[in-house]
Amino acid sequence: MKTVQFREAICEAMSEEMRRDESIYLMGEEVAEYNGAYKASKGMLDEFGAKRVIDTPIAELGFAGVAVGSAMNGLRPIVEYMTFNFSLVGIDQIINNAAKIRQMSGGQFNCPIVFRGPTGSAGQLGATHSQAFENWFANTPGLKVIVPSNPYDAKGLLKAAIRDNDPVIFMESEQMYGDKMEIPEGEYIIPIGVADIKRAGTDVTIVSFGKIIKEAYKAADELAKENISVEIIDLRTVRPMDHAAILTSVKKTNRLVILEESWPFASISTEITYRVQEEAFDYLDAPIKRITTSDTPAPYSPVLFEKWIPNYNDVIKAVKEVMYKK
Repeated sequence: MKTVQFREAICEAMSEEMRRDESIYLMGEEVAEYNGAYKASKGMLDEFGAKRVIDTPIAELGFAGVAVGSAMNGLRPIVEYMTFNFSLVGIDQIINNAAKIRQMSGGQFNCPIVFRGPTGSAGQLGATHSQAFENWFANTPGLKVIVPSNPYDAKGLLKAAIRDNDPVIFMESEQMYGDKMEIPEGEYIIPIGVADIKRAGTDVTIVSFGKIIKEAYKAADELAKENISVEIIDLRTVRPMDHAAILTSVKKTNRLVILEESWPFASISTEITYRVQEEAFDYLDAPIKRITTSDTPAPYSPVLFEKWIPNYNDVIKAVKEVMYKK
């Protein structure tokens, strides 16, 4: 085992796959000469050269289109967005071309692309740089959506995403790039669509994904002091979603809290709530609780931002509510 940062796990995954397959290349703003805006491609230009690690203009629609066209012609691009907020400039290429070309061509064209970069908030960055679009992309048939929460999962899932023959949205976090964790020295791959039980428990299930799951861990530690046993499921992949893992856990604990860094309307937690009430309603001993950001654009003020984003106290409150404890 070795200890790496999240950014290093991302770099390792991309580099290992590029050594294995010459059809893979990386493109995006500042990925080459600057080693990546978050240093997630450090050293890759030196190793692979300017034909495979490409600095692009600030033109997301343009280079997303280049990626789609090259994928249709046998290459396997990795597209880095400096933030997924900027992917909105290129979303026509993602939604109307990458996600649909396989079906619209009758299977004549695959579109093996990974669109990756940070999602969600990262402090005082303002409303237009603090948005989470997991539910937007997960709403689109033809796309797979991955949101890892730690370096181990990030490396294994990114390697799986790069090898996948469909377009994959791979969402990271600016606030996790420095996170450290032990990962295996050798190669490993984590299959797409498999959730992970990060903490086993018996009293209540918490489902989450991405960096916000850290608040669930804090809450579980506090609740354990009150003899409340929390089971934490990390989705890892939002689409396809591992519904079986969620249902199995709910049938055991009979209570469900969903923690998500996103707006409440039409969120991932909304989809989970629907599936659980449809397939495990008789197992529930309390209404499902979901915890999201406030239904407003992200505020810049640190005081308002603290109120806007969920924290472990919100999780503790929700858990006690589903357990009918004060």
